[in-house]
Amino acid sequence: MTWYSGVIAFVIIWWMVLFMVLPFGVRTAAEEHVELVPGSAPSAPTRPRLLLKFGVTTGISVVLFAVFWVVAHYDLLNFRNYLNS
Repeated sequence: MTWYSGVIAFVIIWWMVLFMVLPFGVRTAAEEHVELVPGSAPSAPTRPRLLLKFGVTTGISVVLFAVFWVVAHYDLLNFRNYLNS
């Protein structure tokens, strides 16, 4: 794996994990019992805590990418052998 394909793989993993982490801890204005700001959607989160979610996403992505790199580098999962049989 080249460094370029490694960066691309990490970015793809990071975005997938971000979309999995985003819904955690989301509370709307109705759930928090606060007044809805005029013009905002009723489903909008009151405190999205995006920096925390970016940090959690990065940590999980680093671990998943490390597993992906080990599997790719040491050829632990090789589909080429099955295709040539």
